[in-house]
Amino acid sequence: MADPKGFLKVQERELPKRRPVSVRLMDWKEVYEQGDPSELRRQAGRCMDCGIPFCHQGCPLGNLIPEWNDLMFRGEGRQAIERLHATNNFPEFTGRLCPAPCESSCVLGINQPAVTIKQVEVSIIDQAFANGWVQPHPPERLSGKTVAVVGSGPAGLAAAQQLTRAGHTVAVYERDDRIGGLLRYGIPDFKMEKKQLEQRLNQMLAEGTRFRAGITIGVDISWADLRARYDAVIVCTGATVPRDLPIPGRDLSGVHFAMDYLVQQNKLGAGDTIADQITAEDKHVVVLGGGDTGADCIGTAHRQGARSVTNLAIGAQPPSERRPDQPWPTFPTLFEVSSAHEEGGERQFLATTVEFLSNESGEVRAIRVAETEFVDGRRVPKAGTEREIPADLVLLALGFTGAEHTDLTSQLGAQFDDRGTVGRAGDYQTSVPGVFAAGDAGRGQSLIVWAIAEGRAAASAVDEYLEGATELPFPVKPTDRSISI
Repeated sequence: MADPKGFLKVQERELPKRRPVSVRLMDWKEVYEQGDPSELRRQAGRCMDCGIPFCHQGCPLGNLIPEWNDLMFRGEGRQAIERLHATNNFPEFTGRLCPAPCESSCVLGINQPAVTIKQVEVSIIDQAFANGWVQPHPPERLSGKTVAVVGSGPAGLAAAQQLTRAGHTVAVYERDDRIGGLLRYGIPDFKMEKKQLEQRLNQMLAEGTRFRAGITIGVDISWADLRARYDAVIVCTGATVPRDLPIPGRDLSGVHFAMDYLVQQNKLGAGDTIADQITAEDKHVVVLGGGDTGADCIGTAHRQGARSVTNLAIGAQPPSERRPDQPWPTFPTLFEVSSAHEEGGERQFLATTVEFLSNESGEVRAIRVAETEFVDGRRVPKAGTEREIPADLVLLALGFTGAEHTDLTSQLGAQFDDRGTVGRAGDYQTSVPGVFAAGDAGRGQSLIVWAIAEGRAAASAVDEYLEGATELPFPVKPTDRSISI
């Protein structure tokens, strides 16, 4: 503990300033300004080095938070990144995108604002990349075993890096034209510029991980063929089936799933040409759903030049402080103002969407909403409260219902649970021997930090499985070996 009185000397949280709204709406760069090193050191010094650091419990990765806070306070950035990388493959992602459950369980947060753990984390990795401290770690020897990872989001990349470093030959398959999954096409650049992803992929390539973009497993290669080619397969395809809203007018032009909208903008930012792009320019935009995806849509719509942006949530506005039933050190549901909300628009709570209304051309022109009331524990529209909100573009950001499973079931016989996710045992192995599932595909929609944690844990289980695997546990006859490992 570098400064035993640090949390007494500095009792307030200090975070980097966000760029002015009028400035950042003109580009797609990250919203935060460069942090002040002395401010960061003060915040790291607030860490109390608790006898029982509950931040370890709050972080699914078990990050060694007090250790690297202490090292950053002492100015030992190179040692700090070593301790951070010991538990987290991608702190440049979590430091930007994770909601930081570690901070909710910070002991200092009992009676003071919590330590700015997330900001210290991202500063450590940014400093490490800037100074060339992040180097490839190729294996000293190869095991002769091969692993296919299907999906290149945070779970897939974490599993691939761990297994590559363990000496296995790993190929990551991605159906999109570029590697990265939701990190590539689901996260707007103003939250994480893609250079953060590229520099990590370069490290993984140098370590020996092989990437196969533009290949859809189940179409270009069957799941059965893939299992026959590799000693193990990890399914990291995410929970990509969006939750729909089957109400009158759902089929109108101008009503879209949020991810369809966000993916197009990210591809445009990557230099692609998008035919018939879904755009918010000069439109009244309504975003249904109050989560992170909804906020991403709001920020994107502002930058595209929307005429107005309205965000509707069916539930009540969360409190600004912990409820009695969500005490420390649990992760509470709180009302938050993200950078996208700060940029403008209107937020409405207890709003139930009843109908999408059409103009003469079959395009959405408005939505009919009503107040939400609770009847027998159900949320229903309150009679007599209906009203219209102008809408030229409606984006459904209502979460996800599970993983895509048609080909995985029909071609490989993998079982799914009642939540729509891939069924698996405690060792992450599915009903098909040698096939594992990690991340949202097996867990359901969750946080990026959980995806990385599951990718690491699944990699450990696969490594243990490969040590005892000698041959395929069931007969499979591959029919197409035209695509190499």
